[in-house]
Amino acid sequence: MEHIINNPKVQILLERTDTFLDKIGYTEHGKRHSTLVASIAHNILKRLDYPVRDQELARIAGYLHDIGNILNREHHAQSGAILAHQLLTELGFKYEDIVDITGAIGTHHEEGGYPVNAISAALIIADKSDVHKSRVRHENTLQFDMHDRVNWAVEKSFLHVAPEKKLITLQLQIDTKVSPVLEYFEIFLTRMLIAKKAAEFLGCRFEMEINNNKLA
Repeated sequence: MEHIINNPKVQILLERTDTFLDKIGYTEHGKRHSTLVASIAHNILKRLDYPVRDQELARIAGYLHDIGNILNREHHAQSGAILAHQLLTELGFKYEDIVDITGAIGTHHEEGGYPVNAISAALIIADKSDVHKSRVRHENTLQFDMHDRVNWAVEKSFLHVAPEKKLITLQLQIDTKVSPVLEYFEIFLTRMLIAKKAAEFLGCRFEMEINNNKLA
């Protein structure tokens, strides 16, 4: 993982990707998001007792999953997989590891995405669970669109993995004065559906808790 984090090309890609998405009005997609998704993806597989190899590949896939946005928001998962393939080849990764990482990156987006292996499933859940006010770039609520408002309303976000229950729960604390719960689902329903499929791929159920209310 250190080879990825310290690679100058990766650093430039993450920086420019976040800058480009800022220009077209998207929430934060830079180092913060990449680092968090990498950590969550790794922890999901660790908690579910998957091999260390899969845990580490999920971490790498999580860190690189959004670099395709440097080319275009549309089909960024597929273009990101191609860019990651080139980078990992240059770094001397084993081909089988490259294939599993790029397969996960290429299928992580909710539009046309689907879990193809454990690495992919962990990446999908980790990516879709990152909703929080820290992703909003500015604090001027008059400039908020619905995505900004929903993220700004989320004061706490935690993904709980209970291996003994085969249960993965996304726990959110939402300020309903900022954004009603229904607005969350209006934006993120497709993301939650693919997270549900990913959890099922890992042999688990996916649930949500919003303001301590369970939504099965």
